[in-house]
Amino acid sequence: MIELDGLTKRFGNKVAVDHLSCRVSPGMVTGFLGPNGAGKSTTMRMMLDLDNPTSGTVRIDGRHYRDLQEPLKHIGALLDAKSMHGGRSAYNNLLCLAQSNRIPASRVSHVLDTVGLSAVAKKKSKGFSLGMGQRLGIAAALLGDPEILMFDEPVNGLDPEGIHWIRNLMKALAAEGRTIFVSSHLMSEMALTADHLIVIGQGKLLADTSMADFIRENSRSFVRMRSPEQERLRDLLHAEGVVAVESGNGSLEIDGEGPERLGELAGRNGIVLHELSAQRASLEEAFMQMTAGSVEYHAHSEREGAEPPPPVGPHWGDQWNQQQAGEATADVRTKGV
Repeated sequence: MIELDGLTKRFGNKVAVDHLSCRVSPGMVTGFLGPNGAGKSTTMRMMLDLDNPTSGTVRIDGRHYRDLQEPLKHIGALLDAKSMHGGRSAYNNLLCLAQSNRIPASRVSHVLDTVGLSAVAKKKSKGFSLGMGQRLGIAAALLGDPEILMFDEPVNGLDPEGIHWIRNLMKALAAEGRTIFVSSHLMSEMALTADHLIVIGQGKLLADTSMADFIRENSRSFVRMRSPEQERLRDLLHAEGVVAVESGNGSLEIDGEGPERLGELAGRNGIVLHELSAQRASLEEAFMQMTAGSVEYHAHSEREGAEPPPPVGPHWGDQWNQQQAGEATADVRTKGV
């Protein structure tokens, strides 16, 4: 279990994470969502003691990360697959991590086989494709057989087979009772993987709820009906007290009614239907609705004549991102994550 209590991080005058309190529970896949700049990466770095919070605490199974002996046996993380030493083979990269956490060398071969890299175990990681590097990073997270696993953009660079594999892997690990915490911008993939969602915006908690409840509470679902007897269908619905709204494609949209009742109603009155479909909102639609007021970096179309937002400073965003990536590369492996 991961527990955040009033977690806050400031960079100068900027509040990256703002009194964030939540719990990541075992036995499920918890998705971590937020717009760019919402504070997700900073939060995950503080979980791993790579950044010190300005205030508040993070506890891993009741303890601070810095107090964990052999941390890879407690929590494994994939934050940046590029942090592996390019001059070492896949096997030796993992062996160094194993030795630093007193993990048997047999686990190295095991996790390489799990992620499908046994055939290239002796090859230097600098020659790996993005997807192969991602698999190696996942192997590092699995190395200590931990009860808690954190993944930041785990499907990055993976082919369709790899995406299917990591999705099923996370679900299987959660089914074993482990705590799985995953951050991603791919809403379609998150919708297929996560059971629970923690959503933040501008460093603040926006939602901590189940996937189903999040979609239901932040988006619209309706039934679409289309018939060659559209006027008659509209009159019938009106007589039954059902509010139907014309859509742009000539169909009717009905809120608050199930397709079963509407289909039975049309059937009893002999109305032919060419379409009767329940339109359920997607996670992406719900996410956009929830976070609309929390988006920090807005893109503008030049064709619309929109002016770009003024820069904070010369290349400020690039410099800050590079600094964070560099720190993650240097610090994560030093701490054995």
